[in-house]
Amino acid sequence: MTDTLALLNDWPGLTGLPGDGPVAELSPLTGGGQNILFVLRRADGTELVLRMPGRHLKERAADAFRRESGALAALAGTDVPHPRQYAHSGDDDSPLGGPFSILEKIDGFTPQGRFPGRYAEDSDWRRRAAFALVDGAAKLATVDPYAVGAGELGRPEGWVERQPERYLRMLYGYRGSAAYRETESPHVDAVAAWLSAHTPKQGRTAIVHGDLQFANVMLSHDAPRLAAIIDWEMASLGDPLLDLAWILTAWREDGDPPGGEPYLKPWDGMPSRAELIAYYAESTGRDISAFRWFEVLACFRLAALLEGSWYAAVEGRRDRETGEAMHGYAQWLWAKARVEMARD
Repeated sequence: MTDTLALLNDWPGLTGLPGDGPVAELSPLTGGGQNILFVLRRADGTELVLRMPGRHLKERAADAFRRESGALAALAGTDVPHPRQYAHSGDDDSPLGGPFSILEKIDGFTPQGRFPGRYAEDSDWRRRAAFALVDGAAKLATVDPYAVGAGELGRPEGWVERQPERYLRMLYGYRGSAAYRETESPHVDAVAAWLSAHTPKQGRTAIVHGDLQFANVMLSHDAPRLAAIIDWEMASLGDPLLDLAWILTAWREDGDPPGGEPYLKPWDGMPSRAELIAYYAESTGRDISAFRWFEVLACFRLAALLEGSWYAAVEGRRDRETGEAMHGYAQWLWAKARVEMARD
């Protein structure tokens, strides 16, 4: 850490950052998905965030880091709540021996497990926070990615068609393990077949966050509003209806399969899925007639990612308890996908 401090203080780019004086302290910051985060405190007390890719993930982490940096750079000047990126250094010109970026430190919190403070006490705050989350998705959906320089985030042509194929290949890869095959959901192929048979035309191309949920945003402490959307490692160009559908995989209401617990508690007072879908449609002007397909896709895609943790656990590369929890959630998502497929 001492070496990093010295390297940052010798870095010419430091003079262009908010605050004054040398970097006095670096403190580890939890969160950030695949990235390593530190609170960077300058001599005058100004706090920023230093972000670097997780070194243990090597090139995969570096790719995700570059993707996030590109998304944040593109969002500068938009009304999408996000941490401002003050500086970014790639591999070639980095004084730290690898890519890093300096971000705004957001005054807020990421809700996990239980809502804190007024959010726990006031159901109206929870309700307004839910609409604020969907409002963030709506604002992102209306950004023209080419106008903000986000054209390198992905290949939108054929994005809708590629989604089921990509995650089905992932699921098929897990079948190389006999232990995994014994616990695989019987719904995998049926859900994949339904998605392929009902593929909609792709709508407006936009920046898709890819993992938009309460776990990847920060809420304000003093009002039920969205302070920032964070963790942009999965950002791409595609149909932004996926972000809304992804948010709603964490929703719980009457008619859902049994066994699913809300991600956050208390849950009472939360708007229904139908209310949030209608709000998004009004905010974006988007035709949502094909939204059920995206709901099934979100369940399919998230289940595939969660099953990766279970696959690693049965192969002895991840702790069993975490893997079982992820596998249990995936089973609920398969059931939820089947419910959506059966709707008229």
